[in-house]
Amino acid sequence: MRLNRLFVLLVLPLTIFSGCGGGGGSSASTPKTLVSLAVTPTNPSLAAGTSQQFSATGTFSDNTVQDLTSSVNWNSSSVGVATIDSSGRALAATAGTTKITAASGTVTGAANLTVSSATLLSLAIMPADSSVTQGAAQQFSATGTFSDNSSQDITATVAWSSSAPSVATISSLAGSSGRASSLAVGSTTITAVSGGRAASTTLTVTRASSAQVNVVPITVNGALCSSATSSGYFNKPCVSVTVCNPDGSNCQVINDILLDTGSYGLRIFQSALGTLTLSQESAGSGSLAECVEYADGSANWGAVQVASVILGGEPAIQVPIQVINSSFGNLASKTLRRLCPGALATPQAAGFTGILGVGLLTQDCGADCVSSPDAGNYYACSGTSCSGTTVALANQVTNPVALLPTDNNGVLVQLPNVPLGGMSSANGSLTLGIGTRSNNGPAGATAYPANGNAEFTCSFQGSSSDASFIDSGSNALYFPASTGLLPQDSSGFFAPSLALGSAQSFSATNSGYLGTPSGTVWFNIGNFDSLFNSGNNVFSDIGGYQAGGFDWGLPFFFGRNVFIGFDGTSSSLGRGPYWAY
Repeated sequence: MRLNRLFVLLVLPLTIFSGCGGGGGSSASTPKTLVSLAVTPTNPSLAAGTSQQFSATGTFSDNTVQDLTSSVNWNSSSVGVATIDSSGRALAATAGTTKITAASGTVTGAANLTVSSATLLSLAIMPADSSVTQGAAQQFSATGTFSDNSSQDITATVAWSSSAPSVATISSLAGSSGRASSLAVGSTTITAVSGGRAASTTLTVTRASSAQVNVVPITVNGALCSSATSSGYFNKPCVSVTVCNPDGSNCQVINDILLDTGSYGLRIFQSALGTLTLSQESAGSGSLAECVEYADGSANWGAVQVASVILGGEPAIQVPIQVINSSFGNLASKTLRRLCPGALATPQAAGFTGILGVGLLTQDCGADCVSSPDAGNYYACSGTSCSGTTVALANQVTNPVALLPTDNNGVLVQLPNVPLGGMSSANGSLTLGIGTRSNNGPAGATAYPANGNAEFTCSFQGSSSDASFIDSGSNALYFPASTGLLPQDSSGFFAPSLALGSAQSFSATNSGYLGTPSGTVWFNIGNFDSLFNSGNNVFSDIGGYQAGGFDWGLPFFFGRNVFIGFDGTSSSLGRGPYWAY
């Protein structure tokens, strides 16, 4: 029986990036060591007040090459000339020269950075006079022309502003600088300012068609996934959400949000929220907090706060979210650490900046946490003292799609076919609602009703389990298989003796939790070690061992239209909760 409705518990020997119902990781069957590091660009020159992104590339003993930018330790030999942050972005301060060094263990690489005394003469913003549909984002860039006749991209160092933040906001935060989020139909002036110089352009926001407002793009290991959190993380489906203060002001577009059909609600690291001021949910005389535990022993801890959230071009809705912050309530203290062991401190440690849980249920704990303070999810915190508490449904972390005015009865996940052997990235879509518009009709799909724990039945190799589920947050197919049927590598992933691009074919039978309907699903399993070391990131043929039920992870979604019908809602497929494809 599941110990926590929030996340599916998996038992894997090794999970580096667990997602919310699955695991990721690298094979340990062929140990390799880092031989050298190369830092690029090798000898750049900047004007004071501008920035430069450096990259670190590692070469290993097996002659493989990997981008290590987000995992090395960066250092500037002269911080008075330029500083460098943990992501490899250097900020030039005063004229001079400094050595930029990347280190991983005892292996280092370096580049020289020269900061000139050139002054900024003018600014230019691109694109000029652009137009986007409501709910879409627009990335602006700023180019500076300097007194030494050089031109540099200074997008990350200018101060951005929007003259009409109710129409569109624009970020000046590291990682999203120059990214505008469109909120309402109208026009606004986008301005960049640096060193007393300014430039402006116009952004026009037009009304989205009814077939567009409910679509949220998905990139699997693509542009919406952060490189800082994704190294070694395969089959990672990312979306973007817009989070605003409860009154709709000061919005931030946040990428690197893991799309998870195996959990419920929105969770975002505090560090990604910038200057947003959300409303704290109370618990008696204290503040409401939550602990979310993962299969690998890690966890998310943080306050439950109310935000205004925008998905695609849908209307903004107010919803309780978890603000992940391992320092909330002084979790480092021994007393609090016992409440949420393994709490992750950074997006890099977690493998994501946030999670959008769009599973079958509305709240993340439901009636259990309404009636019992000992359910293990929610806590009332006063200072550094936290204790279990009951929480009304309206105050629990909630699937935001369920609160939309129209497209609120489920979601449709569409991802393309992925060939054996994989591909580097893939693009798809999350469409909100089932049968509510012309773009989310379920014609041809079969619904498999689920029980109150969002589970149905799967039979494989003569064994049947009623604790099975479909989970985009799991990056492989996880199921019980004997080593005689499918040998495992040291990390628990299946590794039959097959060349890259070859796979063993299997079938399983899914059934509604009451036994009907039933349908056969064919799937492929390749050699994990060959796949993981192929240089690709997206795979349809990766699997790993877990005891108990069948976890149809992200490979199940490739080439299928998968519908997630929310509990207590109806569509032409029936009344939720159900999985359909």
